[in-house]
Amino acid sequence: MQAENNEKLVFDVPEVLADRPTHYCPGCHHGVAHRLVAEVLTEMGLVEDTLCVGSIGCSVFIYNYLDVDAVEAPHGRAPAVATGVKRARKDKFVFTYQGDGDLASIGLAEIVHAANRGERISVVFVNNTVYGMTGGQMAPTTLVGQKTTTCPGGRCAESEGQPIKMTEIIAGLGGTAYAARVSLDSVKNIRQAKRALRKAFEVQANNVGFGFVEMLSGCPTNWRMDPVSANKRIAEEMIPYFPLGVYKDITAEAAEEE
Repeated sequence: MQAENNEKLVFDVPEVLADRPTHYCPGCHHGVAHRLVAEVLTEMGLVEDTLCVGSIGCSVFIYNYLDVDAVEAPHGRAPAVATGVKRARKDKFVFTYQGDGDLASIGLAEIVHAANRGERISVVFVNNTVYGMTGGQMAPTTLVGQKTTTCPGGRCAESEGQPIKMTEIIAGLGGTAYAARVSLDSVKNIRQAKRALRKAFEVQANNVGFGFVEMLSGCPTNWRMDPVSANKRIAEEMIPYFPLGVYKDITAEAAEEE
């Protein structure tokens, strides 16, 4: 007698997510971010109309993992390139995928002005508080006291200043339609991250304005710790300084006014 097959598929892989081994370090959250982007693009039916603009850094390899058309921008210039792409192809969905060294340092002018102009693009900002690809140097988001290769004694607020809070800056600009900060350290936070990502994509898809999502993530290799400790660090050190939440949502504000 043949046994009844009671298997039920409850977790599938989006077709847009490339089936290949990852090159990222163990515990890196870029893979989680890629998965969320792939899921939201698929669920919103945007895959065939998507153009991705990659930045320089660990984030640049997104085009190896997502089967969408992509453009690689010079260091920090992804928002400027995305602006040109979107203005030339208004029928396409355009998003950038950037790290904190790329977006908050050399690309600070580009991201601020793109948001202020209200460009119809969406930005996925992965913040792991360090320059990951080039060896773990201090980034604009490195926490005070955090040790890196270029501040081995720990970041000093008196000489290097405070870590930049990009979501708060972006939320304060007139062209921003949606700005939120999420985290990838736990199942609960990952689910919230997906909801925020979808909203950041929706404001572009609905021609409302500029969408921005900051994702707090880990870099165990450059932090010199194991993945479990990296997740703990996000929860205990990063989130208290970079509070999670929606910092601006003009669609919600409009709904309240009605």
